[in-house]
Formats: sequence, structure tokens, C-alpha cells
Amino acid sequence: MTTRAKRHITPKLEVHLLREGIVESTHHIEATVCDDRGRVLSVAGNPETTAFVRSALKPFQALGVMATGTLERYDLSDKDLAIICSSHQGNVEQARQVFNVLWRADIDPSALQCPTPPGCSSPLQHNCSGKHAGMLAVCQQRNWPLNTYLKRSSPVQKLILDKIGELLGIPGAELIGAHDDCGAPTYSMKLSQMAHLYAQLSSGKRLDLERILRSMTYYPTMVSGEGSFDTELMRLTEGELVSKAGAEGIQCIGRVGEGMGLAIKVLDGSKRAKSAVAIHILRQMGWISTSVAESLAETFMMLSSYKRLEVEGELVMS
Repeated sequence: MTTRAKRHITPKLEVHLLREGIVESTHHIEATVCDDRGRVLSVAGNPETTAFVRSALKPFQALGVMATGTLERYDLSDKDLAIICSSHQGNVEQARQVFNVLWRADIDPSALQCPTPPGCSSPLQHNCSGKHAGMLAVCQQRNWPLNTYLKRSSPVQKLILDKIGELLGIPGAELIGAHDDCGAPTYSMKLSQMAHLYAQLSSGKRLDLERILRSMTYYPTMVSGEGSFDTELMRLTEGELVSKAGAEGIQCIGRVGEGMGLAIKVLDGSKRAKSAVAIHILRQMGWISTSVAESLAETFMMLSSYKRLEVEGELVMS
């Protein structure tokens, strides 16, 4: 059961875009670190701030695949599981991996209800197609209707929501839902709840979550792609951290084997700010080495020879 977060508010973090050393833009960020019992350990801002978790929910939506024996039924690999958890770039290798999930479950790609991205020829190239393929595979395995798999009333969505609620120690129905851009349900959560989920993902205490974690850290290029923050962080830390971004400034990270999770929300939704502040927090907490921090900063904080990002503020122990 998640413990009630303390109701005090600490200073937010700030990310400044500096143009030749002069502040041009400022982003405000809230962040929370929890353990696998849901206790708030460190915070910037308010741990009870709510936001849609967006694609950072995908490893937990994959619990539908784990809970139903779908992986075993269709002989799906850890690489398949990684693409089910992904927000991929739609390259040939990634689209083929999504196709493999559908092919093994004897599902035609036309069953995918995620959009076809602009300039692309197939919904297989949509960044959420792996998640959709996983949901369809569960429906196929359970003989549930394929054409309604995105409806909140669908058995697969009810199953996923029950599993998320189980992890948070609440009835899943208490979570406020809305449609993500891909058409699948997503949910509004407190930052402390997001951090709690990632603490459990990284704790090693549940076999289903452990396999999801290992699939992501073994195949980081499936989870996002070359040059992306999630892929580069997991690659550089060699399985010590699991990372999954969400749209509108959401970033969640778990420290593997220690049952600690971090949730970040950039209040204006900036993508560039969430990567910068994640590097700053991970360095502060000692979750990454100086060399890893410098490597990430070179890519995600030094935007050009005259533009860079700078972070102000620290997490406060709760």
C-alpha cells in the first residue's frame, strides 16, 4: 500500500536555456523519488502533483502480456517484449519486430488501430505500435475481440488497469483515464505513484516485472532508438538503470536492484528540459558516474556551440 506523501512543497527545479551565456528560456520541473513501498524519499516541488503518465506507463501495460501466458503461447522473446514496452523510432528493425509479435500471434497488421505516422506507409511505424501489438496478442490468446481492444471497456484494458492498481495498492478504477495520442488509454497519477511504479519495476521482487525490466535493459535500442535519451542512458549504465520517457515532459527512471524510482514532470511539457534535469538529478543522487553524466550532457545539454542547458536546484530529502 502506498504511504501518504507529505504535503509540504519544496522548491522546484529550473532548466535554463542559455544562448552565449544569457538566459533565453526557463522551464520549471517537479520530481519525486520513492522506494518500492511507495515512501517518498526525495522531492523537488510537490510529490502529489498529478499528470498523465503517457508512454512511461508502457512497461506496466505490458503486464497484460505477462499475466496471461501470451509470451509463452506465442513463443515471444525478450526482444519482442522490449518492443511492446517501447516508444520506438519506426525504423525497419523496430517495425519488423512489431510485425514479428503480430505474425507469431496470427494477427494481420491491419488490426493495429494506432495511426500511420505522416510520411510513413504503415501503422507498424508508429512509435506506439509495439504496445498495440502486445494488447492485440493478449486479446488473441484469450479469444477477446480484436476490434475493440482500445476501448476502456475491453477486457485487455480492464486487465491492465487492475494490474496497475495492484501495484499502487488502490482499485484501478480510482485512476482518471483519458486517450493517449495513439488511441490507447493512459492515466493521471501523482508523481509519487509514478516513482512508486518504477521503484517496483527495478526492485527485483516480482518475476513478471523483472523480465520486463531485463528486456528493456538488454535491448535498449528497441525501447526508443539510437540517439534517444532512454536508449543512451540504459546503454551507458549497462543495466543499472531502466528508463522510459513519456510525452509532455514525463521521464521515469528506476535504479535496478535497489527498488528506487524517479519521476520527473516538466510543467510546460518540454522534452529538452526533462533530459537535462534527469542528468542533473541522476548525478546528484549518485546513480550515474561522472563520465556517464558528461557523455549524456554533451548530447542532451550542449545543444550547439552557442546554446546549452543549465539546471538549478536540488532534490530535498523528504
